[in-house]
Amino acid sequence: MDAAKGGGSGDTQGMLPKSSQRVAHVIKLSNEIAREYEQEYVGTEHLLLAVQREGTGVGAAVLANRGITGEKLRDEVDKLVKAQLEETWVFGRLPGTPHFKNVMATAIEQCRQLEAKEVCTEHILLALLKEKGSVAQKALKATGLAYGDARDDVLALSSN
Repeated sequence: MDAAKGGGSGDTQGMLPKSSQRVAHVIKLSNEIAREYEQEYVGTEHLLLAVQREGTGVGAAVLANRGITGEKLRDEVDKLVKAQLEETWVFGRLPGTPHFKNVMATAIEQCRQLEAKEVCTEHILLALLKEKGSVAQKALKATGLAYGDARDDVLALSSN
């Protein structure tokens, strides 16, 4: 995975020490979605839409169980996305916003807190909800999804 270049499993720079194949696919999808938006960066909004579009992870299940569809998310993202771009840093092929980098680091922390073996889509979703001021967090807030509710859903779905 491109994100892991230059860092091993003990990397403290916020890169994923170990992630599921689903997360690798979600990151690839977020690059594709950014291109669909004709944007030169990958932001939290693209990551959120990718979690939903991938469709098979716990993150997507939480969204679906809460009635948050791809169309609803895209509508919220479209309302929030503005012409001005944030400063960027390189993540894979397209640069990622600072929020994107923070989300990936927070996803690792969520994984550890939930004592999971690898970073999965549910950890990304929880991290997106915690990234105050990001497009994804604002879009999720507009849909009515709160961190506590999502975390409860993740725990319930993970115990099945």
